[in-house]
Amino acid sequence: MTSAEHVDVLIVGAGLSGVGAACRLQERLPGKSYAVLEARDTIGGTWDLFRYPGIRSDSDMFTLGYPFRPWKDAKAIADGPSILAYVRETAAAYGVERHIRFGHRVVGASWSSAEALWTVSTAHGATFTCRFLYLCSGYYDYAGGHVVDFPGREEFAGAIVHPQHWPAELDYDGKQVVVIGSGATAVTLVPAMAPRAARVTMVQRSPSYIVARPGRDALADRIRALLPENLAHRVVRGKNVVMGTFFFQLMRRLPDWASRTLRDRVAAQLPASIPVDPHFVPDYAPWDQRLCLVPDADLFQALRSGKADIVTDRIARFTASGIELASGRTLPADVIVTATGLRLVAFGGITLSVDGREIEPGEQRAYKGMMFGGIPNLAWCVGYTNNSWTPRADLTSQYVCRLLEHLDRRGFVSCTPDAADASSAGRPRPIVDLASGYVKRAAAGLPKQGGRRPWMMRQNYLLDLADMRFNRLDDGVMRFGRAGSPVSASR
Repeated sequence: MTSAEHVDVLIVGAGLSGVGAACRLQERLPGKSYAVLEARDTIGGTWDLFRYPGIRSDSDMFTLGYPFRPWKDAKAIADGPSILAYVRETAAAYGVERHIRFGHRVVGASWSSAEALWTVSTAHGATFTCRFLYLCSGYYDYAGGHVVDFPGREEFAGAIVHPQHWPAELDYDGKQVVVIGSGATAVTLVPAMAPRAARVTMVQRSPSYIVARPGRDALADRIRALLPENLAHRVVRGKNVVMGTFFFQLMRRLPDWASRTLRDRVAAQLPASIPVDPHFVPDYAPWDQRLCLVPDADLFQALRSGKADIVTDRIARFTASGIELASGRTLPADVIVTATGLRLVAFGGITLSVDGREIEPGEQRAYKGMMFGGIPNLAWCVGYTNNSWTPRADLTSQYVCRLLEHLDRRGFVSCTPDAADASSAGRPRPIVDLASGYVKRAAAGLPKQGGRRPWMMRQNYLLDLADMRFNRLDDGVMRFGRAGSPVSASR
């Protein structure tokens, strides 16, 4: 029997969040031993998994990038390969690579209060023990996206592709392409595929709010030209975080004005042949679902060129040569791309237990959006939905470092948000507070947030910054313990 490898901190996931967490741990606690377990065979996470045409960030790189490593590229809205290179270069620059165990998919983790230790098992049989377990695998299910079983699917004679499993050999040159979907993936695919395809048609059941912005940030360029690199990075990052938070709050407080403004801006960029209604008039308020970003208005350029079109209708069935719509219209297709959404999964699908009691993810309450009532020495890294992912992910990593420092300084071995306080935190709400289909489908299996602090998942970086960087760790809810003290896991 192979003995377990022991480290102080075990990080799960070597994507954007996991690499950032490792860098912060090395910076703040250089004496701590740690390992990063990555299910795949390379660094990059989401940015290595998704390889469909046009894959890019849907937020600016000055905030999606790390606060401790400036984004140097000219483009503020970057393509997937550039982001992947940035993550890998960061891992190399900070020496994170040598701590990564590739091909290690974590399947289970059990906590022992008697030992104050997590025992972590992987799919191929390796075992690790650690004092603190930090899950940085996000909430996307890497096994596959959401697949809709359209009637007649087996009759279609062409290629059917889901963006999460894009075949490198797919040939769509000069072909009729239909993209099913209305979210960020669909609006990225359409302009990316249009130059090579004969025609690309986006078919949506219901529209999304779409925002066009320049691929480059002119003000950021001026700031970077005037100030030293690190200072310029902090200024630009701060500017973008504040502006993003401001416009989110403004849209949530003035939804009628916001929806009208967004529709008017889209209408001004459409060709006469495509009306704004019904194709760009959602039936929900801005930020009930995430806004779709199109850099340099590339979607509208494709529509104006005549190489792309948009149809708002329901799909009746697939046919041998295309798609039949509920209205009776038929769309010819050689390739159908089903950009029908993602699947979400809590804790990377890892089975957790505390002192022999299995933890049900959907029944947990999130403490400060990162830990859970009754579960010791475990954090889950989840970013913002209304802003870039990284600002909150980095706050979480720094908070974890603060906790570890506190444990060492005071001689404690465990930190556990109080399960009883979690149960009294009010009516549970989804931790991902969006009305998008992919969120609703997964809501029952994801942790919940409560109705009061510290059990609320706030979408406000400035408030979170003050709370997670400067407020007391011993807040009356976080319980600190010594070896041998059992905990009561919430159910």
